Amino acid sequence: MADSSLLERLDGLEHKFEEISTLITDPEVIADMKRFVKLNKEYRDLELIMKARKEYATALAHIKEAKEILAEEGDPEMREMAKMELEELEPKIPCMEEEIKLLLIPADPEDGKNAIVEIRGGTGGDEAAIFAGDLFRMYTKYCESKGWRIEVTSFNEGTSGGYKEIIFTVSGEGVYGTLKYESGVHRVQRVPATETQGRVHTSAATVAVLPEADEFDIDLKESDIRTDIFCASGHGGQSVNTTYSAIRLVHIPTGITVQCQDEKSQLKNKAKAMVELRTRIYNMEYQKYLDEISSKRKTMVSTGDRSAKIRTYNYPQGRVTDHRINLTLYNLQAIVGGDIQEIIDKLIVAENAERLKENEL
Repeated sequence: MADSSLLERLDGLEHKFEEISTLITDPEVIADMKRFVKLNKEYRDLELIMKARKEYATALAHIKEAKEILAEEGDPEMREMAKMELEELEPKIPCMEEEIKLLLIPADPEDGKNAIVEIRGGTGGDEAAIFAGDLFRMYTKYCESKGWRIEVTSFNEGTSGGYKEIIFTVSGEGVYGTLKYESGVHRVQRVPATETQGRVHTSAATVAVLPEADEFDIDLKESDIRTDIFCASGHGGQSVNTTYSAIRLVHIPTGITVQCQDEKSQLKNKAKAMVELRTRIYNMEYQKYLDEISSKRKTMVSTGDRSAKIRTYNYPQGRVTDHRINLTLYNLQAIVGGDIQEIIDKLIVAENAERLKENEL
């Protein structure tokens, strides 16, 4: 049975889609880059809805036609074909309606953006730093499988390997909308390489995923930024500790500090640091939005308290448990090898269910 209120909403959006289609070809709109970018995003979102609407309307028309044949047609072959079409199409209608309802819910406006990811070793000393390194490799492998590009901004190596802290940018299609589910505390249970007694220890690392701010998102004044230049440290060949290429930026009004030493060029390091600084300032406001969402959602699937424990990697039992949706998988080696898509897919399903419930469509 078709949802008439859904069809009405889709018909109303068709006019809006046509209006935006005209606007994005207007030279005045194209000249206003901020407005043009916003309208293009709206156009792409509506285009998906219009495509789903066309498929839905076509299916309903075919169902109506098949029912008319069954009611009026005497030819057995025609009746059999109509019956088969009904059996194929009718079960698809609820799924189509569910998909459209999800498309009609306003998406997180940040989902399509690139992301800045920071991993910090938490409790557990050297083992926590080693685990932070394992998480970085896991995300590197996952991003490679998606065709996304990773650029390290800064890192602080652990004394026994891994990283006390590593910050990197991920660029690609819909990066933040996928990686946002990784924000939170990741816990590992295993015998550390530094343990001589063979006892299982519990260590942790914190992952924070931030949507990368566009130049249009925030206006940064040069007068509000203090720039410090210093020698890079760590890997980098002969130029390290001899060339003043590392950059530290301090945003005076907020006190936010970022630094970049990954590139040999001072200009490249400053450009990367500016992207991160803009993102961190922007995220002070964005966090308020996240807090508002998390207060409504019981599972806080993609957002909420970044200090909350979200996942445990248990090496002795070869299992990974995501605590937000009570999901346990026994393929730990594959997961730490970058195969995290199944977990993310299940988190997306859980979040979509909450979004539908919130909007009561």
